[in-house]
Order: sequence, then C-alpha cells, then structure tokens
Amino acid sequence: MNVIFFDGVCNLCDNTVQFILKNEADKTFKFCPLQSDFAKKQLQIHGKNNKDLNTIYLLKNGVLYNKSSAALHIAKGLKLPYKLLFGFIIIPKFLRDYIYNFVVKNRYKWYGKKESCMMPTPELNERFIK
Repeated sequence: MNVIFFDGVCNLCDNTVQFILKNEADKTFKFCPLQSDFAKKQLQIHGKNNKDLNTIYLLKNGVLYNKSSAALHIAKGLKLPYKLLFGFIIIPKFLRDYIYNFVVKNRYKWYGKKESCMMPTPELNERFIK
C-alpha cells in the first residue's frame, strides 16, 4: 500500500490530492490527513511527528519519503507527462527541498486554509484512511 500523508486543512494540499486522484496511472495511492491517528502511529514508527505539517509524506513499500522526494515519487505514479517530473530526482535533495520549503512556508498565504479536513465522496471513501 502506498499512503500519501498530507495536511488536511491546507487548500494547496487538498488541490494536490484532487490532482493526484485525476491523474494517477493506477489506483495504488491511499490518502491520509496528517491530523489523523493513523498518520500519528505510522509516522512514529519511522521516527517522524504528524504535528509537522510542513511536509507531505509518502509511505511506499515500507520506505517513508518526505518533502520533494515524496512529491517526485508521487509524480512517478502519475500518467504521462506528469510522471516525467520524476527526472528531477537527480537534483540534490537539499536544492529540491529549498524550493519545496519556500512553497510550504507561503502556502497558507497563497492558497488559504480550511477549518477541517475534506470529506471524500462516497465513491472515493475507500481511498482515504482516517
């Protein structure tokens, strides 16, 4: 199971989840808000804290990716042309994460914030872990 942990109250994160749902190559991704108990337990196993809302995480085949590495591994699971973005993995992580951190730092200002996590539609409900 490939689980994407995201900030459930961030509009940019919500839009990203919607984008992934529309563009994934196959339906292998599950989605879980960082604010959930499941996220807390899974991230603690990997020595991370679900209170850190400044990153997206991808748990893939037992490996936990964060920040730009998570985003690029997610892109790898999307349809063409988006999967080609995985080629940016050759850029050193500290450079990729510098850009990632700049966007994260400004995401609430640019995209806003919700009061609560999104509620999936009934047909998408099995794709979300609460």
